[in-house]
Amino acid sequence: MANLKSTYQETVVPKLMEQFQYANMHQVPKVVKVTVNRGMGEAAQNAKALEASLAEIATITGQKPVVTRAKKAIAGFKIRQGMPVGIMVTLRSDRMYAFLERLINLALPRIRDFRGVSPKSFDGRGNYTLGLREQLIFPEISYDSIDQIRGMDISIITTATTDEEGRALLKELGMPFREN
Repeated sequence: MANLKSTYQETVVPKLMEQFQYANMHQVPKVVKVTVNRGMGEAAQNAKALEASLAEIATITGQKPVVTRAKKAIAGFKIRQGMPVGIMVTLRSDRMYAFLERLINLALPRIRDFRGVSPKSFDGRGNYTLGLREQLIFPEISYDSIDQIRGMDISIITTATTDEEGRALLKELGMPFREN
């Protein structure tokens, strides 16, 4: 398949302009950024788990992740202010399109018993969030190199104003939505 960015410009923009009756091609919604987030509750006690996750997310996304830290102390969870509680990456432009293409064409079809992603995970403003249970669906990660199976959240932020526009954009880009 050709680059996802060229697919967007050549086929998705004309289809969405016709479907939603846009007067200008700049009104057509587009993907602005993709954030990959992983909550790491055990990172406060286990520094090795944090390092392994940093390496995994960097391998998957092609960009070094940022460590997110606790804003305030929570005694019940044994967390003090400033302790690492997760990692995240924000992808834009070419890296974003490359990651989306690998996610849609390689990673999602590798999920066991995959019937499509839920079309209900939109936030009301055209942004889509997807939760993955394991990192092994990405071909860059080998089973022998991981210490523990961990999930991640992937948020696709678009310029769409409604869920319908966001759903149409992602469907045209090839996101395999489940039929109701």
